[in-house]
Amino acid sequence: MEYSAPTPTTSKSSTATPNRHAFESRVEETKSHKSDINALILDYLTMEGYPNAAAKFSREANIQPHQDGPSIRARQDIQTFIYKGSIQAAIEALNELDPEILDEDKALHFSLLRLQLVELIRSCNDVGDITPALKFATEQLGPRAPTNPKFLEDLERTMALLLFPADGLEPQLAALLDPELRRAAADSVNKAILEKQSARRDAAIRHLIKLRAWAENTAREKFITLPERLDIGLRGDEQPQDHPASIADNVHEPMVTG
Repeated sequence: MEYSAPTPTTSKSSTATPNRHAFESRVEETKSHKSDINALILDYLTMEGYPNAAAKFSREANIQPHQDGPSIRARQDIQTFIYKGSIQAAIEALNELDPEILDEDKALHFSLLRLQLVELIRSCNDVGDITPALKFATEQLGPRAPTNPKFLEDLERTMALLLFPADGLEPQLAALLDPELRRAAADSVNKAILEKQSARRDAAIRHLIKLRAWAENTAREKFITLPERLDIGLRGDEQPQDHPASIADNVHEPMVTG
């Protein structure tokens, strides 16, 4: 008696597309105009200080630049000085760009001088001579500190860096030596320049992202049905090379980093 092997059955995997949430369908139906997206991208590159990228993108998208290149580059240079710890160079460049900014914003001026003192203390501790830091604090920060209780508190805390070794600082003091202090100062300076030049401190897309987050949180608090996770839609993994965001990404311009 011959044995016949059973004929194998072809297993069909389910190819059915999962049901889409009604909200996702509505999003797909709502398409932003390409000109609006281009304007947002150019605004971001301009406001964040990327002159080469802004110039290239404005040509590729055939739209007028929002600011001239030298103005954007000046802001970028000032931020770069701060990120590198060259605070005196940043102050001089800022005064050259617009001397009224530090004259009118005493808190910003004091924060930059305090950061300059931090950098001096850092270098003084390395060489074992604190005289330059003491001289700078006495001449530049001492006369300003009594005008504002916060200035005095910040100065006292900064001077405490001279009393303890850098590797044994409590968190509040260690934060003064963290690169985040440079980043915060650079961001404050950039916003102050923008506010003086255009009465706006942030790129428009930042406001849109905040508004979108607020809308989602409000909807969930009111138990409005939404997908479990909403993609903000800023990932560009699969963008074609002629997509506006890809054009911006492909402009190889050094970012201002710490």
